[in-house]
Amino acid sequence: MARDLLYTRNIGIAAHIDAGKTTTTERILFYSGKNHKIGETHDGASTTDWMEQEAERGITITSAAVTVDWTFPTEQGKPLPGANGYHFNIIDTPGHVDFTVEVNRSLRVLDGLVFLFSAVDGVEPQSETNWRLADNYKVPRLGFVNKMDRQGSDFLNVCRQVREMLGSNAVPIVLPIGEEADFKGVVDLIKNRAIVWHDENHGATFDVVEIPAEMVDDVKKFRSQLIEEVAAYDENLLEKYMEDENSITEEEVNAALRAATLDMSIIPMTCGSSFKNKGVQFMLDAVCRYLPSPMDKEAIHGTDPKTEEPTSRKPSVDEPFSALAFKIATDPFVGRLAFFRAYSGALDAGSYVLNTR
Repeated sequence: MARDLLYTRNIGIAAHIDAGKTTTTERILFYSGKNHKIGETHDGASTTDWMEQEAERGITITSAAVTVDWTFPTEQGKPLPGANGYHFNIIDTPGHVDFTVEVNRSLRVLDGLVFLFSAVDGVEPQSETNWRLADNYKVPRLGFVNKMDRQGSDFLNVCRQVREMLGSNAVPIVLPIGEEADFKGVVDLIKNRAIVWHDENHGATFDVVEIPAEMVDDVKKFRSQLIEEVAAYDENLLEKYMEDENSITEEEVNAALRAATLDMSIIPMTCGSSFKNKGVQFMLDAVCRYLPSPMDKEAIHGTDPKTEEPTSRKPSVDEPFSALAFKIATDPFVGRLAFFRAYSGALDAGSYVLNTR
């Protein structure tokens, strides 16, 4: 079971309204094999916007939870030797200012967050509100700059806005290949290679291609900046960096970047276009690689309801059961549903627990 928790990711997707959260969630469901057809928000056919009012308006009103399985690492759609099956619990949160309380409730129970930005609009008012809420709950996050296919999209400008307006150390780990309607892939700055997705199968597979000649200088510059940032965070790497920047391995960069992400010292920034089926799988791989599992979280503290004494629970199935109910929903087929986040122990179907409230 501990192994299962190690490969579990409890994440949320948050952003300003209309940055593409629900569209991104639909692509995750499609690429993971959960859905065999992509549901579009503007058609009123998305999985997570299940309320009638959401389908009518094309916006998310209430947080919705979905679970998917994702194999990592893969190469061009096929699992590599030693790949593990990751289990994602994903909450698609509302972006509208009127439903901020839903985001607040969700952030309490998340381990990590994928924060979406529109490549055209950048940091918007509700982006700032939700970012501050995530700061309050100390939720590690990575950035996904969506809508790279739109006119006026600018990935590096959004990264700059995250640094200046949100006061966070946003570090690009990719560079986009092509602009606006010609956006077709990314350069992975860590692996130092270019990826171009196939349009004919909804971007499910990709080709590894030569880095475009006109991008070579930019790739070198931004890769050097990335390595400099992780070296500044990790003292051991700093010594290697001083001697020879190129001696730092891909594994060392990933390990330091994960530690810096968990510490919220670095926000890794990726980009793509969910609507055009590009970049979502790379973002999911980044979630596996950099965002925390429940095992990375500290023990929770509370009061024992029987003894009234302060106590704590570690993220382990061997501990007594404890959980926080963060949402009640009425399902037309099942009735009332309680969504809860388990922090320790296990709950068997059909069993009862004490609600201390």
